[in-house]
Amino acid sequence: MLEGFSNASRIPELRRRLLFTAFVLAVYRVGVAVPTPGIDGQALAAFFDAAAGTLFGWVNLFSGGALERFSVFALGIMPYISVAIILDLLKVASPYLDELYKEGEAGRRKITQYTRYGTVGLSIIQGFMIAYSLEKIRAPGGGSVVYNPGWDFRILTVLTVTAGAVFVMWLGEQITERGIGNGISLVIMAGIVARLPSAVGTTVQFVREGEMSVFLLVFILVVAAAVTAGIVYLETAQRRIPVQYARRVVGRRVYGGQTSHLPLKINTSGVIPPIFASSILVFPATLATFVPALKKYESVLTPGGVYYDIIYVALIVFFCYFYTAVTFNPVDVADNLKKYGGFIPGIRPGRYTAEYIDRVLSRITLGGAIYVSAVCVLPTILIQHFNVPFYFGGTALLIVVGVALDTIAQIETHLLTRNYEGFMKRGRVKSRKGG
Repeated sequence: MLEGFSNASRIPELRRRLLFTAFVLAVYRVGVAVPTPGIDGQALAAFFDAAAGTLFGWVNLFSGGALERFSVFALGIMPYISVAIILDLLKVASPYLDELYKEGEAGRRKITQYTRYGTVGLSIIQGFMIAYSLEKIRAPGGGSVVYNPGWDFRILTVLTVTAGAVFVMWLGEQITERGIGNGISLVIMAGIVARLPSAVGTTVQFVREGEMSVFLLVFILVVAAAVTAGIVYLETAQRRIPVQYARRVVGRRVYGGQTSHLPLKINTSGVIPPIFASSILVFPATLATFVPALKKYESVLTPGGVYYDIIYVALIVFFCYFYTAVTFNPVDVADNLKKYGGFIPGIRPGRYTAEYIDRVLSRITLGGAIYVSAVCVLPTILIQHFNVPFYFGGTALLIVVGVALDTIAQIETHLLTRNYEGFMKRGRVKSRKGG
């Protein structure tokens, strides 16, 4: 792998792309530290210390701490991601969107344009809601987090955070076009990884003060390495269905006859199920922050509780099947195989092929749902039973490992196209998309 990075530095174009990506991510992290006017930073930090299990804490995780400081990038890339997911789900109910997704590059450009417009609209709505909420919030000490509440503060906040969200979206697109690729994913990953030094520092302090033993620290490191290796293995795992193509004679040439395979990912839905499940479960805790009458119900769905974990796992399993059904259509796959003369050995083309693919996909999706649920419940186990002072696992770890795999696959593609060896001498690093 070290030789692979050394080869990457020898290619001028790839070196420029890597440096450009690093520069854009640095600009993003600088913007996270620029505060929005009119906010008491200390009072807001005290509020977020007490709001870790609410919707505010959830958005703060994906914004890399920008919401905690209420910087100009407070919304981060979440409006863009939310609109993209909504459009992805709407293609089932909208024939027009479904046709756009099938039109190739022209359709993707149109979808991207709609996503940008939706990002601006959603950012305005979220910016106003956050500004209004901040005026109602009282820090644990009783002080207000807003110096001068009113419409001046709301309008200024909406304009600032909307411009910040659009700029972050533009940064992600620049990484995709002029950098190493996967710009939006890299922005999310940068926000999550930026909190790692603080977690390491807290852990070292716990060991020095005797609150955590060295043996427990070694055990946690071993568990972290094993979980990360397991995620890498399962994110690239595939169920390969053999496909045979019939021979066709055109003139004097014979086409087809080769054997291929149809790769089905173990975790087809990616990180969408835990994101949806967590978003649903944090709403009661968020509402309880503003409605005192709901305080008595807040403890039922507190992160780490038995009821919370049971409902969380059930929602993850449901959304794994739901999102897989939305994004992968066995009927279309079977029709395409039949159109190009392909068939699964022992299975009749058409409806029977679609039923077979759907049956296989349903079985492996159950394994993927169990794997995602285990990773997402892992932080609760480590924090409650081993007193781990940082959040390890869950959606954040899935995103970091998945984006790292995709980024390495992109770099390796650049190396292989220029006759350099990749990172692994005995085989290529498979991307999560089945490449």
